[in-house]
Amino acid sequence: MIPLSHLHPMLVHFPIALLLWGFIADAASMMFKKESCLSKVGFYLLLIGALTSLSAVLSGLLFTSEMQGAAGTIRETHELLAWMTVGTAMVAAAIRIYIVSQKKEANGLKWVAFIVYGLATILVSITGFYGGTLVYSFMMPL
Repeated sequence: MIPLSHLHPMLVHFPIALLLWGFIADAASMMFKKESCLSKVGFYLLLIGALTSLSAVLSGLLFTSEMQGAAGTIRETHELLAWMTVGTAMVAAAIRIYIVSQKKEANGLKWVAFIVYGLATILVSITGFYGGTLVYSFMMPL
């Protein structure tokens, strides 16, 4: 059986990949307006990415150990950024769900969702950087 402490490192890769590639698909859908499938791909990757970001944060809170000193400071920053990622991803997902449910793909709200989605993508990247710093600089398994 896999130890629970390994769950967080296994889960964190999903929101990173899903949010990044979903944002790329959404950006491509804005450039290539005729390809409606890209917007759908971006939408579904956002939904799954938002949910997996929450599962990654919860696994980190529940199954990782406390850290002291510089590692503890970096862990706190990592955790704060993780919650910010979850929040922005959930807001972007809620806006996109509203847009899809109201069938209002052509309004300005899509740009708001796109910007928030981009912010979530940036945040998940920075969060991953801090998580990697903990693992590689301090040799601390998350």
